[in-house]
This record gives sequence, structure tokens and C-alpha cells, in this order.
Amino acid sequence: MSGRLLIPVLVLLTLLLGLISLGIGTLGLDYAGWLGGETSGTARLTGVVITEIRLPRLLLGVLTGAILGLSGAVLQGLLRNPLAEPGLLGISGGASLGAVIAIYYGLAAVAPLAAPLAGLAGAMAAGFAALLLARGGGTLALILAGAAISSIAGAGISLALNLAPNPYAAYEIMTWLMGSLANRGWEEITLAAPLIVVGGGALLATARALDALALGEVQAESLGVDVGRTRLLALAGTGLGVGAATAVVGTIGFIGLVAPHLVRPFVGHRPAATLVPSALAGAALLTAADIATRLIRLDSPIHLGVFTALVGAPFFLWLVLRMRSRTP
Repeated sequence: MSGRLLIPVLVLLTLLLGLISLGIGTLGLDYAGWLGGETSGTARLTGVVITEIRLPRLLLGVLTGAILGLSGAVLQGLLRNPLAEPGLLGISGGASLGAVIAIYYGLAAVAPLAAPLAGLAGAMAAGFAALLLARGGGTLALILAGAAISSIAGAGISLALNLAPNPYAAYEIMTWLMGSLANRGWEEITLAAPLIVVGGGALLATARALDALALGEVQAESLGVDVGRTRLLALAGTGLGVGAATAVVGTIGFIGLVAPHLVRPFVGHRPAATLVPSALAGAALLTAADIATRLIRLDSPIHLGVFTALVGAPFFLWLVLRMRSRTP
């Protein structure tokens, strides 16, 4: 497939998966009657299910997958590390810890948006901390700062599970951490979508600098690239976009790692040319994964984050082995 056809193909694939997602469910719905404007009870029920349940779920999945894929492509270009992904900077961990704190103290039971808002605050705090710790230290310092923040967030989550006041609280925490698009509505989209769009814009603004950074930081600076500004845009965009998505959906892994690698061979491995296709590939991948979780029938439903981990982990292992085979 040529690079010029990649984006149209990914758009069509995402639209096709979106239509499939809207049609999957346990209820027998009257799609023809609803589209034809009928006023029967079944037609009205179909309209409510589509517009209030399935459409918000689809849109949130597309937005989440897109920002994960885009941020993964930016971070892999910025850090010049093919294994980089949004969780590397500790932002996903910060969002998870914030939401867990809201659940632990019962705030989520009082206000439905308490967990997403706390998750968003945790993501922004983690991003700011990573930027502060890595200031003046370059790319390696940023990676180490993100690893430290991720470790701290993971320890905080483990402590919350250990000290959970009752089994129900521990169950709620574990359920949220496994990630899901189920039971998400327009309120969550209203909260997350503006931040995802702003974060995505900041990430796209790094495109020109990423091409120059492929030559190295010193060479990029000699070409007039402000490496510090690029790093700030990447971190702020990831913090806003991925933080907002994680805050409302939960932890979704591997999409940010896999999507850029799937599209990179079709764009000549240029970092800037990878960004938009990675966002579209991420949206398609997450939509397909959500469809799969609804089609697989087990005694308990498979959460979206669990499914992406089961599929993404073998890809990660293959990538590591492939890199090792290429190392002299």
C-alpha cells in the first residue's frame, strides 16, 4: 500500500468498524424503523440505545485510541526509542492513581465525575513533575523521571488496594484499573473530548521538529529546532490528551506502542508522516478491541484494558526480539 492511500484506507476502516460497533449488542433493535422515522416502541428504544449508549461508547473509543496512537508516535520520535509509549512518562500512572484515590475515599460514589476529575488532576500533576525533574537533563532524564513517577504511582495504587476499607472498594478499584468503555456516556465525552483535542493539537505541532530530531538533538538545534519547546509540547500534549482519556476510560495499554509500528513502514519511517496515520490506526485498533470484548462470550466480560494487554504483549515481545536480531 502506498503512503498516499494509507490515510483514506484507515479512515474507511475506522468508519466500517464504527458501524459494526453501533450494531453489536444483546438487544434486538429495529434499525430500519428507527432510520425510517417510525414512532413505535421498538423504534424509539432503538434510538435511545444508539444515541445514549452505543454512540458515546464509540466516540470515546475513537478519541481514546486516536490520542494514544498519536502520543505514542510523538514519543517514539522525540525519544528516538521504538519502545516508547504514553505510560513511559508516568502520565497514565498518575491518572490511574488520581482516580483510585477518588474511589478509595468514596468520592466516586457521591459524584460520578469525581474519579475522572481526580484522574485528570493526577495526570497533570505527573506530567508537571516529570517536566520539573527532567529540566535541563535531556531525553534520558525525561525517561528516568517518567519511570520514577510510574513506580511511585504504582506503589500508591498497590497501597490503596492493600488498605481498601472493604472488598467492594477493592473491587471498584480493580475494575476501573482494567479499563473499559462500558457505561460511559456524554458526560465523560464532554469532560475528555476538549482536552483530547487540545492535547492532540499540541502533539501535532511537534511534527517538523520530530523529523529534525531523527538526526540527533545537536543536529536538530543546528537546524533551528527548539528542543526544549518540542519536549514541552510533547509532554503537555500527552498529559492533556492521554491524561483525559485515561481519566474517563481507565488504563488502556499497548495501543500507543503498536499503532505507530503498524503504519511506519508505509510512510518511509518519517516521524512527522507517522503522526496522523498513527492516530487513525489507534482509533481503529481500540474500536476493534472493544468489538472483540463484546463478541467474546465468557462467564465474566473481558475488560478492554485486559484484552489490549493480551493482544499487545506478544507484539511487544516480538518487537524486542526483532530489535535484538538487528543489533550487531
